[in-house]
This record gives sequence, structure tokens and C-alpha cells, in this order.
Amino acid sequence: MLYLILGIALVAVVLWEAFETIVLPRRVTRRFRLTKFFYRATWLPWSRLAGAIRSKRRGETLLSFFGPLSLLFLLVFWASGLILGFALLHYALGTRLSAQAGTPGWAIDLYMSGTTFFTLGLGDVTPAAWTARILTVLEAGTGFGFLAIVIGYLPVIYQSFSRREVIISMLDARAGSPPSAAELLRRHSQDGAFEALTQLLRDWEQWSAELLESHLSYPVLAYFRSQHDNQSWLSALTTILDACAIVLSGIEGSPARQARLTFAMARHAVVDLAQIFRYAPKPQPDRLPQEDLSRLRASLLATGLQDPDGQRLAKLRRMYEPYVQSLAAYLRMPLPPWIPAATRKDNWETTAWDG
Repeated sequence: MLYLILGIALVAVVLWEAFETIVLPRRVTRRFRLTKFFYRATWLPWSRLAGAIRSKRRGETLLSFFGPLSLLFLLVFWASGLILGFALLHYALGTRLSAQAGTPGWAIDLYMSGTTFFTLGLGDVTPAAWTARILTVLEAGTGFGFLAIVIGYLPVIYQSFSRREVIISMLDARAGSPPSAAELLRRHSQDGAFEALTQLLRDWEQWSAELLESHLSYPVLAYFRSQHDNQSWLSALTTILDACAIVLSGIEGSPARQARLTFAMARHAVVDLAQIFRYAPKPQPDRLPQEDLSRLRASLLATGLQDPDGQRLAKLRRMYEPYVQSLAAYLRMPLPPWIPAATRKDNWETTAWDG
């Protein structure tokens, strides 16, 4: 009886986990989840291992492997759970199987479950009673459906990743590499380009909404890293929040209304994603100490922009910085500077053959 209960429970839990992760298009608030346990148990040692590598580039390369590999390992984890669950059900029914070679027992049950789940139909082990036949049909149907859903799941993940990365790549020429709020405003203040800034913020409002929808439905996307080491979805989103905060702090002639809308959507995204990973905001080093704030003000004045209201800027920063800093610490994604490095070239200006 115990094996029967364990088998039913294991199959039900894995199927429900797969349904919530792949099919259900909304955030799951339940605390205990096998999928969440899987990612916590694998990401933390993986990220620590990458952090222990001296070469920053090699460490970043190792981190970039985690997203795709974890997706494959998660599917193996689910499949193993289902195979084990159905094997427990066969065992609980008394191993009513007929084997051409070997003695019926737990090993035969596990083998029968595996071949049935993947619909191999080898025929060397067959059900010898109606209960075993019904269970075999149920497992074959479950395995076929599971594999079909997985085949449809992977393209959705990679399409969402590609859509996310397109606009991040476009930010390279608009805000530098890595991007920064001061550089974004400088480039869009020239030749009356605030109209272009309005359109850019409108595009990023849309992008933030799509990011929120896709990453809440498929949190694994947060682990997928960008093509360049100095780019990431979190860095890009933080740059936009920084730029909106500066605009809302009192830049005359700037698109304040669109900046307010974009800020609201981007802030919504980072707060909800921090909740998804249950990584509460913690005290972090100040991203904009007084010395850097003075440099930021000087940079804006040199560009012909107004000096932002320091108190207003600090208030806006408190609304999002604790969340982006907690996500950056968890995902090991560096946050962008407020002011660009003087000698840093954009990614499009460099090649692999540059000396």
C-alpha cells in the first residue's frame, strides 16, 4: 500500500509541476515546488564554482551554460520522476509482468516503466494482467504527451529569448557598452533628439511588459545570458530605470510623461521577478555615492542638460535599486554604471582581431 501511495503521489506531483511550469501562463505563488528546489539546488553551487574561476571571461562562459543545461536537466529530472513513479505502481501491484529473460521484480518494473514511458515497445517485457495492461497504457499516453509538450516548449523558450535580446543589442549604439544612463541621455540630447528618446522609452515600456510576462511564465529565461559579457537583460533594464529616474528628477524639455510610464512598467518587472526568486532586497553598496553623483551632474551639465533634483532622484532610486541589486547578487549579473568609462568602445566598434 505504501508503494502505491508513493507512486501515485510522485506521478501526480511531477505532472502538476510540469503543468505549472510549461502550460500555466501565470506566476505560481506556492512555496514548495520541485522545480524551484531543483534550480536552487543547482544554481547556487554552479554560480559559486563560476565565481571561483580567476578568469572573468571563463567564469561568465560557465554561467552562460547554466540556463540551457538546466532546462535539459529539468526535463530529465521530470522524466526520471515519472518513470520511478510508474515503476512503484507496477511494484505495488505485485510485478504482474512477463519477462523473456530475468526474474520479475523491482529491476524489471523499472525497466518496463522506462521503455513504456519512451514508447519503445521492445516486447521483451509485457504486462501479464489487466491491471498492468491498463497501467502500461496510461504510462505510454503520459510519456507521449510529455514528450510532445517538451518539443513544443523548447521553441517557445528560445523565441522569447531571441525577442528579449534584439532590443538589448540595439541599446549598444544608444547607451554604450556597457550601457549607462548618462551616456543614453547624452546621445539623445544632441540635435534635439529627445523625440527619439520618447520613442526609445516607449519601446522599452513595451519590452518591459513582455519581459514581465515571459519571465513570470518561464523563470528559466532569467538564467539565459546575453551574447556579450558586458550586456544582460538586468543591466539593460537598470539603465532604462536610471535614465527615467534622471528625467523625472527635472530635465527640462525631456519626455517626462513617457519616462513615468516606462519607469512604472520597468519597476513592476524587477519587483515581481525579485519575488519569483524569493530573493529579498538586502543592504548593498551605494551605486551612486556622492563623488559619482557630482560627476553625473557635471556630465549632464556638460551635455547641456539641467542638474537633476538630488532628493527626487534619491527617492526614485529607492523604489527600484534594492530589487535590481538583489537580482544582480543572485544571478551574478553586474549592474551598469551611471557614468560610462571614458575609454570604453561600443561593442559594434570592436572586432575579435583588434589588437
